[in-house]
Amino acid sequence: MSNIILIGPIRTGKSTLADIVSDRLEYPRCCVDDVRWKFYQELGYSSEKEKAIRSNFGFEGVYKYWKPFEAHAVVRIFQEYKDHVIDFGGGHSVYEDPTLFSIVENVLDSENNIFLILPSHNQAESLRILNERECVDINSHFLTHESNYKLAKHIIYTKDRTPYESAEEIISLVC
Repeated sequence: MSNIILIGPIRTGKSTLADIVSDRLEYPRCCVDDVRWKFYQELGYSSEKEKAIRSNFGFEGVYKYWKPFEAHAVVRIFQEYKDHVIDFGGGHSVYEDPTLFSIVENVLDSENNIFLILPSHNQAESLRILNERECVDINSHFLTHESNYKLAKHIIYTKDRTPYESAEEIISLVC
């Protein structure tokens, strides 16, 4: 087998599904949110700079600051983690900059098991469901951004399904 990658907005259940799929297939798991900081530091990430950006430009500034680090982390994760269930952070699959998107797209090009996790076929309903879980302003951007849809090989809709049912669908589609 190869990697099984879960992408999508914040609070879609990527981590929960990654745990279930990992346990069920006896595959190791890599949570990008848990390992990203060491890869960010390779590229010169500075928490002091982030704090200054946050105080001057808010979260939007931090989001822009993070993007090159996120693309670098994706590259490094696929160098270090083979045959894993990998759950991305909400932003690790969304890029406005075409160069950064191209880097990530090239790394993921040979991966067949990329699953976009969404609550519903309907984006407005998906956003409502996600906001009920935790209102995160950037989720509307993550939900509608073309990057997730371009990278995904499969889309899993979780509304009215248990996490185990959604995990079984993922497993049934793994190449």
